[in-house]
This record gives sequence, structure tokens and C-alpha cells, in this order.
Amino acid sequence: MTNTPAFDWRPFLLRWSGEWSDSLPDAGTRNEKDEAARQARWLGFPPAAEARIAAMEERLGRRMPPTYREFLMVSDGWQHAGGFVRLLAGATDARWHNNESGLADMFEEYLDEDAEPAERQDADIWRRGLQLEVESDSTYVLLDPEDVGEDGEWAVYTWASWRAESPARYANFVEFMQDMYREFHSLRARRADGEPEFANETTRGLDARVESARLEALRGDWERAEHTLDEAKGYSRPRAAGLGDQIRRLLGQTYMVYFEGVVTDPRYAPELLPALVAEHAAHSYRDDSTLMFHLRGADDDVVSLARTTLEQVRAGTYRYTATGPFGGAVERARELARWGDTDGAWRTLLDALPVWQPLGPDHLAPLGWVADPLLGPLLTPERGRELLSTPRGGQAGEAPTRPVGLDPDGLAWLAHPDAHDNLTSYRFVLVEDVKPEHLPGRLADANEAALDDPMTCDEARRRMRGGQREFSSYDDKALVAVGRAGARWSFAFDSAPAHFDPQRFVSPAAAASGGTRAVVVWSGLRTWRGEPFFHLSVGRDGVEEYAFTYADGETRRTGPIAPALDPDRFFGSREEAIEVERSLLEAVTGEFGVHLPRHAITQGRLHTFTTRSWTRPPGDGETYAVISMNWGDAP
Repeated sequence: MTNTPAFDWRPFLLRWSGEWSDSLPDAGTRNEKDEAARQARWLGFPPAAEARIAAMEERLGRRMPPTYREFLMVSDGWQHAGGFVRLLAGATDARWHNNESGLADMFEEYLDEDAEPAERQDADIWRRGLQLEVESDSTYVLLDPEDVGEDGEWAVYTWASWRAESPARYANFVEFMQDMYREFHSLRARRADGEPEFANETTRGLDARVESARLEALRGDWERAEHTLDEAKGYSRPRAAGLGDQIRRLLGQTYMVYFEGVVTDPRYAPELLPALVAEHAAHSYRDDSTLMFHLRGADDDVVSLARTTLEQVRAGTYRYTATGPFGGAVERARELARWGDTDGAWRTLLDALPVWQPLGPDHLAPLGWVADPLLGPLLTPERGRELLSTPRGGQAGEAPTRPVGLDPDGLAWLAHPDAHDNLTSYRFVLVEDVKPEHLPGRLADANEAALDDPMTCDEARRRMRGGQREFSSYDDKALVAVGRAGARWSFAFDSAPAHFDPQRFVSPAAAASGGTRAVVVWSGLRTWRGEPFFHLSVGRDGVEEYAFTYADGETRRTGPIAPALDPDRFFGSREEAIEVERSLLEAVTGEFGVHLPRHAITQGRLHTFTTRSWTRPPGDGETYAVISMNWGDAP
């Protein structure tokens, strides 16, 4: 058995009792026991003598675990353990539960036939557990004699039907009582009108630590700050949850993140509301009343701002703004992200972060940007930690080491099979010395030569399908995302191309290359539809300069192909398809000095448009189908 330091029960219980007594109004109505406890400033009872504890252990047939035994030697039972256990057993009242509640049968009903032994053992706690609650609000407290640690401590389990949760487990009786003390504080911290302020040495100490944690967070020591704020949140101290949630949100956590006590403050609403609203909008099944629940107590202006922001987020039109030099960096970062340079956008924000200023003492970091359709996708847990580690708000600290960007150089990342939506087939066009916004004029029909608002690939496909009324078996118009592919190149990328038909395929390289160069790649070496294939074509000044297509195990070529791209270098070997694909992409990278932004393509939002068809029209004698769909009332 492992020996652990004994817990000093008496000062802990005295502090609890005194704070409980002071929290009661002088003129309140109390029963005789509570009034006696208030006047005595003691929620406990006289200590249990060793003989009394020994008699208890003989009656129960087990020696009690160390911390519960030590507790009884200080107080033989306890009143008001937390908010829902009015009386906790001493040596006389503790007894085996023996499924008196019938809960073992209820929990076993929920078990599957193939439930693990550990699950069945958990349900059996109601048969073997030692019951400690004597009077409670439908709350059970059991010591488990079969869940024993190396230190001899029995685990404590608590459960209340009205909480609709699984039983809570504590490693020992001390942990249980400490949590009940926190529960007492949490309930007292939310005082009703007319009740005295709940203030004592414990609350004042916690509030001072919250303020210290705020400054630590601004200096970049967010881990220490988060630990302190989490502890204070357990006592429901004001500010603790709202400050801690700002840290959690930047770490990518959204569950139970509501910025409580801060988001309804008009000073902070412009920064915190967008983050709260964006998480709500991401779950279409949520009724808007749930959002309003988290804004209870807010004034009309804050509620109006929340509704307006929700409409903008859902429409994709929300735009984050900030004041001062940091605001200028936000605008530059948005422009970079708009064309795919998410690493550059993130560096721009981080470089300006030291001059960022909070909106007030309960504001730890810029947060509204996470709801911006262009800036929000920049956030990853790693980047969130980098932001939180950067000193800001006028506080000095050590700047973090800059990590490597999310976007690898070149094109070879497209050949990675287990990441980034597993792009087994894709196609793209690269055009030199042409801005991304000018690509529709080269690749699209005149009536479709305009960029849509930035969207994710999935959003763009849903929008296109929602407005599509005609479907053709011969037409192959690509929905492409556009951006910058290096210092001099722009790209148009299709992550979900149609089936490749080498007999009818027409490369857009010539049309895209007027007055410049254009490169077209279509890879299906790992496709799950049909035989593997790969196409490369290069156009210059409106003419296809050279091309090759590997399909059906054969290679067809035209024009003088650059030696580095000669298909014989790649398809004459016995390498796996993924290695061939990677080698081809590396060769294209080396020949033209290009790259594609992985994070923007797979996780971000980019402008999109629909190209003209990548296939020729059907010839004489070739059959095809066109399906037209119309919705609305019949004439």
C-alpha cells in the first residue's frame, strides 16, 4: 500500500463551517439544527472515538478507507455537504446500500448484451456500495469497496436522477468533500436579491488569483492562467468562466464555451458575440432560442447585435474589424487569405498582435476574427497556442518561437493518401503572370466569367447544385477555387473532378495561355473509378506547346516535352502509383517553381467560378443525355 500524506481535516471543515454560517441572512427562517450550526459555526459533530469507528467496521465487516476514517475522527458526520446532501453519515448511519434504490436493475437495463465486464461492475456499485447520504435531495453517495487505489482509498460515487448524467467518480473521500465545498461556493456565489454578498477569505483569495491570471495570460503564460481560471471557475467566481472561455476558444474548444458574464457586456460584445454566434450557426439543428438563453440578462442593443451578427454569419458576409494598427493588419491578412496565402495571413496577424489593445479588463485576446469567413479558417489548435503565447495588451513577456507554416512547398502534398480529404483525383490550371481574379476571363464562358464569394469546396458545390437545372452526360464544366500559386503564378483547382475520358478530353492549357504560359495537370493515379491516369499539358501564347496523357497503361504525347517531365522517367518503373504521382508533382514544381496552398484548398475559403467544359462536344453518331429539372407550379 502506498502511504500518502494525511489530509488536515479540521482547518478545512472549520473554514467551510464559518463561511456557511456567514452566508446566511441574520433574519432568515431556519430549522433548529441549522440555527444551532450557525451559532456554533460548525456543520459537523463531535469526533468519533476509535472504539466507535472499530464497532462500525466490525458491523460492516470492512476496515474503512483512510481519509473517511480520519474524517470521522474529526467529525462523526456532516451537514450540508454541497447543495443537495443535507446529512452525511457518521459511524452509526453508514450502511451497505444493497440495491435498496433498485438502481442496479435500472442501470443494467441500459447495458448491451456485449457490455464489457467493467460496465457491468459499474452498474453493480448499487449492490456493493457503502451508502453515506442520510438525508438528501434524491442524491446518492456511495463508497466503493471494490474500487480501491494503491493507497487503500475507496472511490466515491455520486448520482442524482435529476442531473441526467452518469455517476460521478472521486478517487477518495477527500476529493469528494473538496468538490462538495466547491459546490457550496458555486451555489452561494449566485445570490438572490436582498441576500448578503458572499465574500470571505476564500473568495477574496480566488478573485485576486483571477486578476493575476488575467495578467499572466496577457504576458503569454496562458497555461498557468488557464489552470488558475479553471480552479476559480469551480467556485463560480465572477470573471473566471468568461476569461477562461476566451483561452479555450482559441485552443479550438467550443463545447460549453459561452463567455459567461462577459459576452453580455456591451464593451466586449463586438469581440465575443461573433465567436459565440459562429459556433451556434455551425449547427443548423439548433433553435435560435438556445443562443438567446446564453445571452440572458443582455440589454436590447446586445441582443440586436447578436441577431444581426447571426444573419451575417449565416450569409457568409460577417467581416471582422479592429481599431488601430492591429485593425490594419486584419485587413492585410484578409486579403492574403482571400487568395490562399493563409501562412502569410497568419504571420501578418501575429506580427501585429503585440500592439493589440483589449477592450477592457476582461478581454484577453482578439476573438471576433474566428467568425470571419476568410480569417476563421486560419485557426488551428497549434496557432491558437501561438497566439496565446504572444505577449499583448501592453504586457511584456517572452515571444514564442515561430513554428513552421501549415503549407508545404511545392505540389507533392497532393499525393499524400491519408490526409486532406484524400484527394485521389484532382485537376488544376496554373497561369503565369496573371492575377487570380482574371482567370475566369481565360477559362470560363462569357456568361460565367465572374468570381463567386469565398467559400469552402463543400459550400461551393452545394450552392452550384442548388441552382443547377440541367445535367449533361457530355458536358464537363469544372467548379474551381482560385488563388496564388507562387510569386508569379495563379491557380484554378478542382478537388472533385468528373470521370476522365481521354477520347473526349480537351485541355484548357492553350485557351488559358494567351500572352503567357499555362500548365494543366489532371491526376487520377489513385482514383477509385476506372483505370489510373495522369495528364500534363503546357500552353504558351495561346498554343499547346507539349502534352502527354497516361491512360489504359499507355502514354500518348505531343510536342517537345521538357526533359524533366518526360513521362518515360515515371511510367517505365514499377513504383507504386503514389510514388509515381509524387515524383511527377515534384518534377512540375521544379520545372515551373509553383506551389499550391494546402490549408486554403482543404480547410479555407477561396473565390470560385465554373470553367467551360473540359470535353469536346459530341461528334456525329455519338449519343448523350441531357436532363432538365424544373421546380414550381405546373402551368
